Amino acid sequence: MVSLHPLLDNGLTKGNPNHAGGKLYCKCASDPVEVTLASNVAHNHACGCSKCWKPEGALFSIVGVIPRDNLSVTANEHKLQIVDPKAAIQRHACTSCGVHLYGRIEVDHAFKGLDFVHAELSPEPGWQEPQFAAFVSSIIEQGFDPAKIGEVRDKLHGIGLQTYDVLAPGLMDLIATFTAKKSGALK
Repeated sequence: MVSLHPLLDNGLTKGNPNHAGGKLYCKCASDPVEVTLASNVAHNHACGCSKCWKPEGALFSIVGVIPRDNLSVTANEHKLQIVDPKAAIQRHACTSCGVHLYGRIEVDHAFKGLDFVHAELSPEPGWQEPQFAAFVSSIIEQGFDPAKIGEVRDKLHGIGLQTYDVLAPGLMDLIATFTAKKSGALK
């Protein structure tokens, strides 16, 4: 079986709900970009989309969100560049090693005010464990054999992650509510 992600392949490690945050680092051996998070992440999940940063050989990224005010770049910010300026999530990656340090939404969006981060880039334990798997079928779009997608879903279910081809229902409800209020369908 292929690697889902190094943090998933041997089961989940429970995080500490009282984790106070910490530092994330890119993979550069010298002068790494450092990002400081002032709280734990929320909605941490395995993501199969083609946009998120994944470790070499992994089918999924592990990504959570944190309030924008709880994230600061504390070293080597000059090395960061936005991967795709047209994307809703402005992913800031290290120009030397390619690792995505955070993604920020600047457009009118249900998740504006939240930054997307990969807590696995922290050497500190205790970050929230993945809560679900999103955009699972998207790995097929990236070349994964569709005949084996059932095995991937079974492995994700086996470690306790519910699988979705979008985000988890509560997050999709937030997006739908935002859209309905914006259109005037809801007050």
